Amino acid sequence: MKVWLNGSISDAREARIDPADRGFLLGDGLFETMLVRKDHIVFFEEHLLRLLRGAEAIGLLLPYTPEGIAEACRMLLQANDLENVDRAALRLTLTRGPAPRGLALPPNPAPTLLIGAVPAPPPPERRSAALVTPRRNAWSPSARLKALPYLDNVLAKEEAREKSAEEALMLDTSGHVACASAANVFIWEGDMLLTPPDKGAILPGITRAAVLELVPDLGFEAREEEITPARLAKAEGAFLTNSLMGLVPLSRIDGREIPACPKTARLAAAYELLLDAAAKDG
Repeated sequence: MKVWLNGSISDAREARIDPADRGFLLGDGLFETMLVRKDHIVFFEEHLLRLLRGAEAIGLLLPYTPEGIAEACRMLLQANDLENVDRAALRLTLTRGPAPRGLALPPNPAPTLLIGAVPAPPPPERRSAALVTPRRNAWSPSARLKALPYLDNVLAKEEAREKSAEEALMLDTSGHVACASAANVFIWEGDMLLTPPDKGAILPGITRAAVLELVPDLGFEAREEEITPARLAKAEGAFLTNSLMGLVPLSRIDGREIPACPKTARLAAAYELLLDAAAKDG
């Protein structure tokens, strides 16, 4: 596998990141994961905009232009023979770069930008989930960013596995449903589609935004509302969204079976049509 690192493509085994890099030592950085379908990077502009906004929020200048990053992605896909595959995944990792020891921000940072590209498997048909212990903290500045520190999410995922579930559902510090370990959460109440509000505890996902825009065209209504565990337990249907999976139904939550929901299937089909149209326009 080849990677793109700070302007050059090399074999992943030969790529070198400085041991003093703050991304490695402190988790001081951001990332984006993007789906590629037949050489089309899905929602590329939206991902780059989120990266730029996140970098601005943490006081970090992106070391390359969006056009330069787009070209780097295309070059890397070609170098890995992934330009015409059905599904591939691109990951951009941006760190503040190497710096002296300590927490203080370096006065003249030299950011690190790493891009990786790998084949992406088909999304799962469904997922089981369990509520877990780690909480999402709305007061944390990093909660709304695609930030590198993911230990809470890692531990949440492991707790779900120990509960014989494939995905973790995390609450916020007020006890409301926030998100999955790496996805946004939606539930159905009749023809009403509900998702947790963007109040700081969730990452406002790009696929989440696309789904909310599609809902009215299908004759449904969508609302951002707080979802308690009790409300979740009564959901008529539920699904997760992220950039690689798209929409994936939840078939079981905390051991309760959830029947297949035709409304989720309709929404998933509409989302696929959206991606197909975007690929043709691109």
